[in-house]
Amino acid sequence: MAARPAQPRTATSTPRLSEYARHFSYPGGIKKTVFTRVEAKGRELGLGFDWWQSQLGTVCLGYGADGKYVATVGGIGLSIPRQVGKTYFVLALLVIMCILFPGLQVVWTAHHLRTSTKTFTTLRGICRRKKVAPHIKAMRAANGEQQVEFNNGSMIMFGARSRGFGRGFDEIDVEVFDEAQILDTKSLEDMIAATNQARHEHGALIFFMGTPPRPPDPSEAFTARRAKALAGKAKNAIWLEIGAEPGSHPDDRSQWPTMNPSFPTRTPAESMERLRENLADEDSWNREGRGIWDDDDGGGYFTPGKWVAGYDPKVKSRIVGDLALGVAVSVDRKRAVIGAAGRNEAGSVHFEPVWFGSPAACPAEAKRLAEKHSAVAVAIAGAGPGADLVPSLELVVPGSVLRVMKTDDEKTAAGEVYDLVEGVGHAHLDDADLNAAVRAAVRKDVGDRFVIGRRKSSADVSAFEAVAYAAWALGRHKTYNVLDSVL
Repeated sequence: MAARPAQPRTATSTPRLSEYARHFSYPGGIKKTVFTRVEAKGRELGLGFDWWQSQLGTVCLGYGADGKYVATVGGIGLSIPRQVGKTYFVLALLVIMCILFPGLQVVWTAHHLRTSTKTFTTLRGICRRKKVAPHIKAMRAANGEQQVEFNNGSMIMFGARSRGFGRGFDEIDVEVFDEAQILDTKSLEDMIAATNQARHEHGALIFFMGTPPRPPDPSEAFTARRAKALAGKAKNAIWLEIGAEPGSHPDDRSQWPTMNPSFPTRTPAESMERLRENLADEDSWNREGRGIWDDDDGGGYFTPGKWVAGYDPKVKSRIVGDLALGVAVSVDRKRAVIGAAGRNEAGSVHFEPVWFGSPAACPAEAKRLAEKHSAVAVAIAGAGPGADLVPSLELVVPGSVLRVMKTDDEKTAAGEVYDLVEGVGHAHLDDADLNAAVRAAVRKDVGDRFVIGRRKSSADVSAFEAVAYAAWALGRHKTYNVLDSVL
């Protein structure tokens, strides 16, 4: 289902969630939904759902002609600001499902222990309600891990990913990745296998819930899900995104009904004011309080989704043939990066950071890597934070291989890497450091061209600069020219 522009809730009507949300997509083929039973049981237990939660629940628990949830393969992504009610929605949903389906096994993980503990406290409050309590066998908390056991054998287990919780489980029916904006693909791979032997009759369910990530956050898994959904390629997954209109003023109160469907009924004005007071930083308020993603705000080096699209786990992208290296140093000079660029077996230009370390150790490492991989070139900007490394590199890297870039060369590199990612063809291995650098990067206009704006960017972009310089150097090598592909 195509995403539609957000529409504020009116006082006289209940909107369709597909019209209200900034983005709402889900698979077709829903024949029936378990949520009908869940909502009825919820009324019996005193656990109600608001209009948007009911519509979302209907889709989340929808199943097709085969009896399996339509999102059992792709999962459910929820990008929703604070104080809207997403945590209550999923908790109440799971408590009711645990009661309806004996033996249901649920794992709930957050990145931070304090978040996991806070959510468990909320669950404990739900379980102590008069009509829910008779279904509970025990509630336990020890060593940073908590769990609720039901009389019928169902169980909800809580823990923090930062402490390794979630690995090694099997026969799990539902997994919830809270704080999904802090979830890298490696952590996801370690935990996702737990649902491979799910026993629930309608299949496993996986929830990814969070707020828009900061540039330094390892948010590859969450960002990739969003990019796929917005590109219309999430055929077996659900994506719901609620947020204020991009470009609106941070303190525009007319946006409150648009970014929070629980306002003012469940979330009164004073709660919104309190959240704004506690999120005084405008950047945090826009992400966590208003649900606005960076690319929606007009920032970002590439078109949303373009960089993520270069990750292809089936190809297992690796460089074959000629390889070039690029060297870059962070603005604070605390870190140096060596990046590589070359063609992979699929024919795309592959980017990969291959070394991180101190600037002092960089020249020797550049020499070692250049010799090991027979690099056709090693590039570094002649101005900027890495300029001091040029004399040392000249001593250890042959003059026929070293390329010291001028300002015009940096402009060319910035434009060529943009063209490659936007349409010619690129590949990468979903490296967390490189992804973070790309998310943080912005373009800095220089005349009628641009460079990578290392000082304007929201975080260190040296990993991105290093691979861009490597691609530029590769483009100057006689056996392959980047511009040949562009033209």
